[in-house]
Amino acid sequence: MKVFIVHAHPEPKSFNASMTRLAVEVFEGGGHDVVVSDLYAMGWNPVTGPHNFTSRKDPAVFKQQIEEAHAVETNGFSPDVQAEIEKLFWCDALIFQFPLWWFAMPAILKGWVDRVYAFQRVYGGGKWYDHGTMRGKRAMASVTTGGPASMYEETGLAGDMNMLLAPVNQGVFRYVGFDVLPPFVAWSPARSAEADRARMLAAYRERLLAWENTQPITYPPLSAYDPSFRLKRA
Repeated sequence: MKVFIVHAHPEPKSFNASMTRLAVEVFEGGGHDVVVSDLYAMGWNPVTGPHNFTSRKDPAVFKQQIEEAHAVETNGFSPDVQAEIEKLFWCDALIFQFPLWWFAMPAILKGWVDRVYAFQRVYGGGKWYDHGTMRGKRAMASVTTGGPASMYEETGLAGDMNMLLAPVNQGVFRYVGFDVLPPFVAWSPARSAEADRARMLAAYRERLLAWENTQPITYPPLSAYDPSFRLKRA
């Protein structure tokens, strides 16, 4: 199996970094190939724009989808974007490793999606959801929080974690065809005792070892929706 981890935390000594190191250890120890994009260490530019491309379809007005389609036709993506696209298509398994900041993934990771998910390459032309370019592959969000698990329950102060992660699980992973595994959440590791952090890492190890046998989140297929993209009535 080929594993691609997109890591989004600026501190090499962080718990997120420990989780990424553990994932590399587990997968490589199982004979799998692993590639990590450590976005902060790479100096990844999260701001999208004309610099995504080596040439322009329309130099007068920037429209990203038009320029992405043109880059697909002309092999015109900038080297940094092209390299990440190649990793995405190379992998069988994708992990986003990140802290939940302001109820979402960090801006650098969102910017990675903005630049790498190129129209007519990663999506477009009917290539979405169960017809997506990543069908047959698996993806998972691995997340740390600042608050305890109770805070992210349906009646918790921060709201249901499944809802908070829907933009990642459905909007980033499933949209392009990944089978989406339930997220792994390390609850408030920065405010936890060392023994509790060790238990979190042990639980993460078990989740990774069970990667290929974990049941994905169930989403209705495209055929379940009518032409207005509403679920058909039973």
